[in-house]
Amino acid sequence: MTYAMRFTAILACTSLLSMTSWSEAADKPTHLFILSGQSNMAGMNPKLGFEPELKKQFPDAETAYIKVAVGGRPIRLWLSNDWNAISEKYNLNKPQDSVPANSDYYAQILTQYKKMLQDHPQPASVTFCWMQGERDSREKLSSAYEEALKTLISNLRRDLDQPEMNFVIGRLSDFDQGATSENWEEVRQAQVKVANDDPHGAWVDCDDLNNKSKDGKTWDDLHYTQEGYELLGRRYVRQAKALIENKKPAADGRPE
Repeated sequence: MTYAMRFTAILACTSLLSMTSWSEAADKPTHLFILSGQSNMAGMNPKLGFEPELKKQFPDAETAYIKVAVGGRPIRLWLSNDWNAISEKYNLNKPQDSVPANSDYYAQILTQYKKMLQDHPQPASVTFCWMQGERDSREKLSSAYEEALKTLISNLRRDLDQPEMNFVIGRLSDFDQGATSENWEEVRQAQVKVANDDPHGAWVDCDDLNNKSKDGKTWDDLHYTQEGYELLGRRYVRQAKALIENKKPAADGRPE
């Protein structure tokens, strides 16, 4: 066999291997995730809990995510086109202020999702992970929270063209809010209800994620421990996997 013939044979073999590898990658399902909310979502580093659990739970699939989270923000900043009607319906006297572009978190989700689709144009599933509600509790807006959250989920399903989008809600922890504790509890109940009422919904228990101690004193803090944030990420993935596989998520919000 001449050198030219050997070289041609090597090229053909290499090309075949490359095509096989590309085909195998293309055949893998892709699962996309949207992480959003306020401070306890902002404080969760996906690389420490969320990403490792993705690799563990989806070893034969491609996964990708975006994150839009800023501390101290009310849900109305994700509902700029719908909040005024909701506020009026519940007699909250809390109209939406004009929202600058850098605070329009819903628009940011749509923009980042569009970019993510460039690399993953045909996802097998999309899951929305939400961790928010503290600010609405403090502003005593709990009566509207259930409808606001359902509206947000509905809007995402419509605008992402994902009518069966899954979602996993992080329920507010057992942090004591004092004068606003009644609103805090109403938001907690609304979060679980929204998740339980939807066949594509689940929730995550956060009551054991914020237990802190110092100098012999223990308390349930507003923000979570580092271990708590890592466990939050793992629970999001585990509940999402159950939904993706059409299985029942953990009813107590603590998937194993």
